[in-house]
This record gives sequence, C-alpha cells and structure tokens, in this order.
Amino acid sequence: MTAAGPLDDLLIIDLSRVLAGPYATMVLADLGARVIKVERPGTGDDSRQIGPFQGTQSAYFASINRGKQSIALDLKDTADKAIFEALVARADVLVENYRPGVMRKLGLGWDVLHARHPRLIYAAASGFGQTGPDAHKAAYDMVVQAMGGIMSVTGWPGGKPTRVGTSVGDITAGLFTVIGILSALHDRARTGEGQFVDVAMLDGQIAILENAVARYAVSGVAPGPLGARHPSITPFAAYQCQDGHIVIAAGNDQLWAALLDALDLSALKANPRFASNALRTEAADTIATILETALLTAPAAHWLAKLEAAGVPCGPLHDVAQALAHPQVRARNMVIETAFPDGTPLIAAGNPVKLSGHVDAPTRPPAPALDGDRAAILQELGL
Repeated sequence: MTAAGPLDDLLIIDLSRVLAGPYATMVLADLGARVIKVERPGTGDDSRQIGPFQGTQSAYFASINRGKQSIALDLKDTADKAIFEALVARADVLVENYRPGVMRKLGLGWDVLHARHPRLIYAAASGFGQTGPDAHKAAYDMVVQAMGGIMSVTGWPGGKPTRVGTSVGDITAGLFTVIGILSALHDRARTGEGQFVDVAMLDGQIAILENAVARYAVSGVAPGPLGARHPSITPFAAYQCQDGHIVIAAGNDQLWAALLDALDLSALKANPRFASNALRTEAADTIATILETALLTAPAAHWLAKLEAAGVPCGPLHDVAQALAHPQVRARNMVIETAFPDGTPLIAAGNPVKLSGHVDAPTRPPAPALDGDRAAILQELGL
C-alpha cells in the first residue's frame, strides 16, 4: 500500500465556503487531491468566524479544511483575477458554492471557463441549484432541512419542529458533489471533456427522504415524526432498560423470534397479533410496552450481552464522547489528528472510505492560515 491517495494527481481549486463545498473538497483532500482554497481577502471563509474556538481559531474551520492550501484573492481585482485564471488553467476541478449567476457576473462562469479549458470540471453546490424558480435564493442548512421535508419526520409526535442534529443539508450536498465530480472525472477519461456538475442542497434532502417518500406514494398522506422508532419495521427503536436506553433492530421474523428467546418471551412467538412485520408495526406501542417490561428488570449491559449472543442487532445509546472513544470507531481510524493553522493539535472525524491500495493515515495536515500559501503558489505559477 502507498500513503498517497488515489486522487493525488488532481488539482482542485476551491472557491467554496462554510460547509457544503468545503466538506466536498475535504473528502477529495482526504483521498489525496491537492486542494487550493481561494478565500476572500481580509476575512477568508465565513467559517473562520464560526465556533467553537481554540483561542481565536475556529475548530469548525480547521476540521473541515484540513490538508488544504490557502490563497486570498479578490476576483474583482484585475491582478488577483489573473492569478485565479492561472490556477484554473492548471486545475482539474473547480468547486464553488456561490448563488447562481455570481461567477457569470465576474466573467468566470461555466460557459467562459469551459471554452478556455475544455477539460475542466466545474462543480457548483448551491441551495436550490442552477435552474427552477428558486435558483436565485440563498439558503443555509436549516432552510433546506425545513423545505425538504426532513424536519417534518424528525422529533416526536406533537413536538416542536426539530432540526436533525448535524447539518445534513450541507453534508449531503457535499457528498453528492463529490459523487458528481468523480462521475465527471470518469467521463472525462473517456471523452476528454469536462462537465458542469450542478448540485442543490434542497435536492439532496429530497433524495434522502427514502421511506417517507414511499409511504406518501402509497398512502397519499404526508408522514409525520415517530420519535426513535422506524415507520415500517418493528421492533426497530430505542427501548428503556434499568439504567438507560438501548437500540434494538429486529428487522425480520427470524430476528423477532431470537429477540423473544433472549428476553425470555418465547411464548409470544405463537401470538397471531405479532405474526408478521406488518402486524408488529401496527402494534408497535404494545410491543414497546412488552419489551420494556422485560428490559427494565436488568441494566443495559446485561441485555446487550444477551442480544449480541443471540445475533440480534442492537447497540448502546452513545453521546458524542462515548462514540469517539468506542474501540470499533478507534480501530477503524475514524478519529484522526490534525491541527489548527498555528499547529495546535486537534482531533477530527476520519475518512470512512477505506481503500486496500492506500494507507488511511492517522494524521492529516493542518488547516491553512488565511493566504498562508500565497508566496509558494505564486512562485509555482511563475508570478
């Protein structure tokens, strides 16, 4: 295996900021690509001002922009624009997440750049995409979570609107942007032509609604939140034990039978009310009461051991600290070490893509200081 990633022959010019675009380029950097982050002079990426902070440095920025280089350019300035165009001339991919039309006004839209650099792949991640009546509108994660329906199926029945606990609007857009870029690179290897990759945060939210779309399609009724249980599989939820909750996911009849045996509830196997998953889902509240009556007699560790021995999918309910400390997470190198721009150490989430031909390093280079790579980049460009 080699330490360099599979994308180490690619140069990515990253005009994006905050999360969707930077998350995409972080993934590409973790896979070996060289990423040059083009930032606004003076302030840089907005996320440099978003906490949590270590002193004056943003951990939010440092974790998502690890391993990149930074140059500050004002694209309205003639000299800086010339530097930018020199970078693009060498690049394989350009990533931006401006509102549609901004790059065109700067004279740097897809049509212009594609004519000059036919092999360039241009990826634009925006709130609503490049087409449609809302294309011109700005969006943040919270906006597309609300508009995309995911908040309507999150939380508890009758509760207040609940945002998913991570920025799934931005992150799914970032991941779909990576998929689009890699697809365009594959196509370019066959055709020699670059493509425009258009990813909308709202589209991403619709794409991950999965079961909710299927339920609406067959019932004509918009589904609502169900708390911690699955809408179509039972038992598939969080259940109370003597000292806390555990998650049990018995997704078929065989696992249902194994669960009943492990909980000393074997007599329920013959109950016709629970003979199929569809019937069990109709009786989800009744089943929860039955299961929790048994589970409340012993602590979570006791039941997890019994369920694991029986082959029933289950797990403890972890907070973030427990999740990061879990031996399986550590064994998979999902907590890596990187650093703030000044070199102060920082832990961050690792890359879940493990490749047999490349080392998944336990460390990543630090995030860049604003404009910290300017001199080296200009020298490389002969400017």
